[in-house]
Amino acid sequence: MNKFTLIISLFLALPCCLIAQRRDDDPDEDTVPRRDVIDLLKGAIHYKPKPPKKVGRRRIYYSLLPAPSSIPGGGVALITSTNAAFYLGPRRTTNLSNVSFTPSFSFKGRFSFALRSNIWLEGNKYNMVGDMRFIINPQYTWGMGNGVPDEQKQLLGNNYFRFYETFYRRVRPKWLVGLGYHLDWHSNIGIRDNDSLPLSKFVSYKYGTDKGQTVSSGISVNLLKDSRQNSINPQAGHYFNAVFRINPTFLGSDDNWESLYLDYRKYIHFGDERQQNVLAFWGFYWTTLTGKTPYLDLPSIGWDPNTRSGRGIDQNRFRGKGLIDMEVEYRRDITKNGLLGFVVFANANTVTQPDNYKFTGLHPAVGTGLRVKFNKKSGTNIAFDYGISKYGSTFNINLGEAF
Repeated sequence: MNKFTLIISLFLALPCCLIAQRRDDDPDEDTVPRRDVIDLLKGAIHYKPKPPKKVGRRRIYYSLLPAPSSIPGGGVALITSTNAAFYLGPRRTTNLSNVSFTPSFSFKGRFSFALRSNIWLEGNKYNMVGDMRFIINPQYTWGMGNGVPDEQKQLLGNNYFRFYETFYRRVRPKWLVGLGYHLDWHSNIGIRDNDSLPLSKFVSYKYGTDKGQTVSSGISVNLLKDSRQNSINPQAGHYFNAVFRINPTFLGSDDNWESLYLDYRKYIHFGDERQQNVLAFWGFYWTTLTGKTPYLDLPSIGWDPNTRSGRGIDQNRFRGKGLIDMEVEYRRDITKNGLLGFVVFANANTVTQPDNYKFTGLHPAVGTGLRVKFNKKSGTNIAFDYGISKYGSTFNINLGEAF
């Protein structure tokens, strides 16, 4: 991303805070004079927001971020991310729920729409996780394993519709089990740079590469433990999620195939609990359990459930039948009022080789980021992240932390 785009990103990110609504006399406000961008704008233009909307007796805290950001496949798109955060029970016993809506578009015909939710009912007895997306956005593909050199990558077009919904029920303190339904539908699949090169020949993989579309429709059995009170900006606790997915043909899948996804995160907080000073760890293992998984549904960096893994490496850069990713990030306030903060991070991934289940060497990346407190009530930050690796670099703007 060039300097002009970066300046525009910063310019657009700040005024949008006017739409966020919050009362300053909230009884949950801590004793430290915390500040966010809303406070700065209120003081500058003498704007007095209305009290936030409520769900029953519960307030909803909104965040909105329109900003240009680089996108896979090249170019820049205008991304508008809206987040609504709220508690459906007492804060001591109920995790923060949130719903996000993220449409984006570019003047080159790329479009995406994403609606995601993570709802915790009172006392964390039930949890509902949803993920719906529609994407028209050609992306580069490098094949499987270490992939081809950059100069040989191909622009792969496809229209993608996703519908995931998982319902969890608590069975023990902090532990929940769940059942889910998952649909991945890819259409209009084909290499755009070279019409004479079939995708199946380029990637040397026959499933989901020769029909122009693929359908994977399945159910999952899930195990979840989440001791984070706030998933938007975790300060402490840990997270574990296991997802075993079955995609049978009688539910509409092209072939029978199964997959396993294991995700673990740990957050260690240092010092004053009212200050951001967190060391965060994240690792996941994602693998197919049969040999008929469609190419675009194979484990790939940047295609974790939150699409935030591998900062510093292009989405899709590494793909295989199995993927291991490990990440660490240090988060710290710059100002005592929490308005500004920074992060430094490192990550590394490895995928299976194209013709066997042996893993490649590690693919590392490092980076840093700026944090601007958007809404101190929900802990939502505007995250500016720059990552770099031997495979290139990425610059991203998002609401909330990467993990």
